[in-house]
Amino acid sequence: FEGVVDSAMKSQKLDASPAAHTYVVELLAAFAKPDEAVGSALSQPVTFLLRDAMEARGSERFKRLQNLGDGVLYGVGFFGEALDAADKRYFVHVGSSAYGHAAAMLRGGPAAGPPVLEELAEGFDSFVEVLTDVSDWVMAQSARGQEGIVKLYERWLKRSSSVLASGLAERGIVPTRTARGAA
Repeated sequence: FEGVVDSAMKSQKLDASPAAHTYVVELLAAFAKPDEAVGSALSQPVTFLLRDAMEARGSERFKRLQNLGDGVLYGVGFFGEALDAADKRYFVHVGSSAYGHAAAMLRGGPAAGPPVLEELAEGFDSFVEVLTDVSDWVMAQSARGQEGIVKLYERWLKRSSSVLASGLAERGIVPTRTARGAA
């Protein structure tokens, strides 16, 4: 995912740190081959997950907050088109808050390290857009048959993504916008 993430960050004009870039690549790799921990990242409503994380103590609290941030970032990045604007803003707020609280736990501690989670918290919207671009790339690469091409075109109609347009062009369809809509 490294090259795709790099392209998406350039496309979104996101000047992320190398640590944040690596974090996003590793997050995508983890969700590509989910284990039980990743699979349960959003096992219940995010409000409950945030509450439970905030009530936890020590390393368990950190782990839950980080997992919630990761789950929301991936979920909204890959499936955000299914959300209305208000729901998307809410999820972004929860994900950003989860990363922010996890980052606060690291500040000043002996293992503080690079402020990756703080960067993710502050730029959550931008990182969601990066993952949405990666999702477009995955969809463009995996579209098969007429049904896949129609889904690719329908998503292009919603997003006008250059990645989706390239995927359509590879299949002989060159989508364009006119004054009256898509053509």
